[in-house]
Amino acid sequence: MEVVYYVTASVDGFIASPEGGLDWLSNFEHAGEDHGYKGFFESVDSLLIGRKTYDQIMEFGDWPYSEKPALLFTQSDPGSCPPQVVPFTQSPRQGLQHLATLGKKRAWLIGGAHLASAFREEGLISEYLISVIPLILGGGIPLFGNDGPLEKLTLLESRSFHSGLAQLHYRRTSEIPHEMPHPEPQA
Repeated sequence: MEVVYYVTASVDGFIASPEGGLDWLSNFEHAGEDHGYKGFFESVDSLLIGRKTYDQIMEFGDWPYSEKPALLFTQSDPGSCPPQVVPFTQSPRQGLQHLATLGKKRAWLIGGAHLASAFREEGLISEYLISVIPLILGGGIPLFGNDGPLEKLTLLESRSFHSGLAQLHYRRTSEIPHEMPHPEPQA
């Protein structure tokens, strides 16, 4: 099963402000420019979402992804969920196995940072589609919640948009060098 971490980040690698806010993204939402979102969304058949991201989405109103099943990774009862959202307390690998039994093949890892880290630690992210906003937040929630293993990526595509957004699409390379050379210390 393929997992795509499709995410927007600031130039300094943050996906939200320190408080979890996303208002800084609104300056880059231009009418008629979806930055490839529609095509991407059509390419996935399921969603993987963390609890904080889910709660934030639900603050905006109705669940916006009604046509796709979603696994909500949570350790506490989320209460009433939309019918497409299934609370899930097991590991990322078990989540993918569950989706595979439903015939799903390609999932969007919506976030957040801790869930992305958990998937990355198990080597489960196939692709990274990162939209870089030309803004330095100076702090906030990073792309990943903690450190993880070294991963070698292959650039599949890079795109730039009139809004200033740059989109980088990487595929995880199966060959990961055991040791990366370290630069010699400068005298």
